[in-house]
Parts: sequence; structure tokens; C-alpha cells
Amino acid sequence: MDQDMVLLAKVRLLSANRRVVRGTEGLWIYRLLTQVDSEVYGSKLAYVLVEESGSPLVRELPERRLALLDEAVEVAKALSTENPFRAKVLARALAARQRELEAGSAKPHASEEDQRAVVPDGRREVE
Repeated sequence: MDQDMVLLAKVRLLSANRRVVRGTEGLWIYRLLTQVDSEVYGSKLAYVLVEESGSPLVRELPERRLALLDEAVEVAKALSTENPFRAKVLARALAARQRELEAGSAKPHASEEDQRAVVPDGRREVE
């Protein structure tokens, strides 16, 4: 781990003068610092990942949104059960991931070939 990068992340975190640094800067800071101390920074990383999954930057990128939420769930699960924020951030990440999955399944995903392979009564043709 590059100690200069860790120091830079901590300086940016302290200079932000807020409880949670959001956006891409927050992602960078918390991803880096979670590698140093996952119990201290992991819950904030999970929080920012869920928040960023709703960002306009990924509005049209469902795979990216789901990847952010998958990462949030994994980070939250990795926290110690003793961590006072674990349950809250894990529940938030799981709920957001479930909403994303449900929203994705509500949209048609069938390709043209799949659509042709469906017979009128809704069953697939036998190939």
C-alpha cells in the first residue's frame, strides 16, 4: 500500500469537514482507507456505494449500478458483527440491491431471437 496515497486520502477526508465524503472522491477515499482499516471506513464505503448507485453518472448503466450495490453488500458483510453500523449499512445495501434487481427484471430483456422462440401460448419452442 502506498503510504503517500493513504496520507493524501486522510488529508482529503479531514479537509472535507463533513461526516461522510460523497461522490467519486468519497469512493476513492473510502475504497483506499477501507484497505487500511475496514472496520473504521467500511461502513462509510458501503453507504457511499449505495448512494452512488443512484447517481446520474450511472443512471443509464444498470450493470454498473448493480456492481456498486454488489460491492456495498460485500463490504457491509465483511464488517465485524460487533461493528455498530454493520446491520444498518447491510440492510440498506441489501434493500437497494433488491430494488435494483426488481427494477431490472421489470424491463424486457428478451432478445429478438428469444422473442421469436416463444410460441403464442407463452411456452418456448422445443429446439
